[in-house]
Amino acid sequence: MQKLHLSQILSQKLSPQQIQFIKLLQVPTAELEARVEEELEINPALEEGREEDPKAGEEDYGDNFEDSYEGEQDKDINIDDYLSEDYGGYKMQGDGNYLQDDDDRDIPLSSGVSLQEQLISQLGFLKLNEREKLIGLQLIGSIENDGYIRRDLEAIINDLAFGQNIESDIDEVEEILRKIQSFDPAGIAARNLQECLLIQMERKEHPEDIVVQTAIKIVADNFDEFTKKHYDKIQKRLDIEDELLKDAVNMITRLNPKPGGVSDGLVKTQYIIPDFILTNTDGKLEITLNSRNAPELRVSRSYSEMFDAYDKSDKKDKKLKETVSFVKQKLDSAKWFIDAIKQRQQTLLRTMQAILDYQTEFFYEGDETKLKPMILKDIAEKIEMDISTVSRVANSKSIQTEFGIYPLKYFFSEGIATDSGEDVSNKEVKSVLQEMVDHEDKRKPLSDDKLVKLLNDKGYNIARRTVAKYREQLQIPVARLRKEL
Repeated sequence: MQKLHLSQILSQKLSPQQIQFIKLLQVPTAELEARVEEELEINPALEEGREEDPKAGEEDYGDNFEDSYEGEQDKDINIDDYLSEDYGGYKMQGDGNYLQDDDDRDIPLSSGVSLQEQLISQLGFLKLNEREKLIGLQLIGSIENDGYIRRDLEAIINDLAFGQNIESDIDEVEEILRKIQSFDPAGIAARNLQECLLIQMERKEHPEDIVVQTAIKIVADNFDEFTKKHYDKIQKRLDIEDELLKDAVNMITRLNPKPGGVSDGLVKTQYIIPDFILTNTDGKLEITLNSRNAPELRVSRSYSEMFDAYDKSDKKDKKLKETVSFVKQKLDSAKWFIDAIKQRQQTLLRTMQAILDYQTEFFYEGDETKLKPMILKDIAEKIEMDISTVSRVANSKSIQTEFGIYPLKYFFSEGIATDSGEDVSNKEVKSVLQEMVDHEDKRKPLSDDKLVKLLNDKGYNIARRTVAKYREQLQIPVARLRKEL
């Protein structure tokens, strides 16, 4: 016999405005300007600029502004609401104080030159016929962001046949590939790491040098042993002295394994644009928002005047009523967007201020060991916001300090118990672990078991598997691969 159960489920559905605010909160500083421009393009009721009235936009909309628009579309149009409210706009700079000098302040963002553009430019200097040039362009188009060609040459030949109507063969394609491999950066267009290293060494200033020749032999004929750091086998096979082996290995390890550079394929550096700027003025720490986070926005006065015209006209005119309904929708949207930008700034500042209060010691000294264990819940409770809100801020924002630029998620970490009974940040343990590895005897690197013992001796109660996890997070190889001559 089946039993029927009655259950009650409580669910919460986010309004479209709340969803839009969440998306806006996640937008990085570098992309906020584009998001504002997009809104300006689609909403004629929204304008750039600051209202002449200094009191414009000073009212406080509170933390739950996104709820205030629920059911707004169902209300009758009230012209007085739009004519009496001053939505001229606002300018919230940093902590709310507007500074004229910040108008023109700009943090540089490199435009960047793509790797492919650089290679195509060099291709133009070769004396190639049209057919060879097309093959060269096909090869360059097959180079991945790290600088390698991993696509099989046979597949590239097929692409040439179907896409360019060019019949070619391995010999011809390899000949043009070798020419591209002579381009800068050195090692570009290699098909694997071994070939990448060989290309770089063959371009050394003195290829006849004994160290260069030995390094080439190691990579060309003993690459498997080299990657496993079986130096004794290499030394025995090449019959060379310790010093020569050491010099050759040092030369190889100084080569660039990723000649394409950064993952997005840009040759130039992309500067990080911080969301917050921390200043220390005579021991007083102050947070301000980057000026890019404070766009000047206002609601169009001409749209408000349309309501004034409607108020004085025949309200039974169906066309005019439809027009005013459209204008009202745009005004609602513009007012919401202005409020959302302001709320974004308030949320960012409240979150960052709470982090600053929690990690004050670190922000004074920049010492990683001064970081306290801190999780998202700690900050969420402090600012009385949802954990998901703090998470969105922490995962997408950064702060500029006198010690460098840090992503906010850097300041969050779990705690590790010590012998004294207090909790310390796992970042402190990682810092101690890194220091141990940095100062170990590279001829006899410390194993994970040895690292556990040394950490336990220092009072950190930590298991071997945790040490292995931290070592991997710090990108420290296992002891065998850290061994040096």
